[in-house]
Amino acid sequence: MKKILLSSVVFLGLQACTSVQVKPIAASDVNAINEICIALNPAVTIDDFVPVVEKRIKHHGVKTRVLSSDEARKCTHQLQYSARRSWDGVTYLSWAELKIYKNGQPIGDAEYKLKGKGGLSLMKWQSVETKMNPVVDELFAGKNVSVSSPLIAPHQEQILVPKKIESLN
Repeated sequence: MKKILLSSVVFLGLQACTSVQVKPIAASDVNAINEICIALNPAVTIDDFVPVVEKRIKHHGVKTRVLSSDEARKCTHQLQYSARRSWDGVTYLSWAELKIYKNGQPIGDAEYKLKGKGGLSLMKWQSVETKMNPVVDELFAGKNVSVSSPLIAPHQEQILVPKKIESLN
């Protein structure tokens, strides 16, 4: 009986793997992207999904606009997305897909998937940001980002030098 129970737990644990498949945007295409129009998908009911993806795209020096599907089709570069959530006590992101188009032609795509909807893994409850940031990073891996980009704050270390206080008056 213990062997069957242990085998079941191991099997369920193995089912809890995360699958991320990315076809990154070619360097020649990704470096030409200044702005992406995100086609709003009303079927996605994960409140923070679009803001998370939008923020991470901006991290790569690309401006974003969230538009209706019809309006987004008029843009040179467009992102279409879909995402699903699952429930296990609370809801969590279990699947997402991002597709990037240039003039209607696909130039990159990515899929995030929790196999077995996360199984017994506690990682399934991680935030949308924790799950999607690496996916977006991989999609935009070839992007050359200038530190002077107004969308990215340069990393600055602050060194505080204590001053000697001469008097309290």
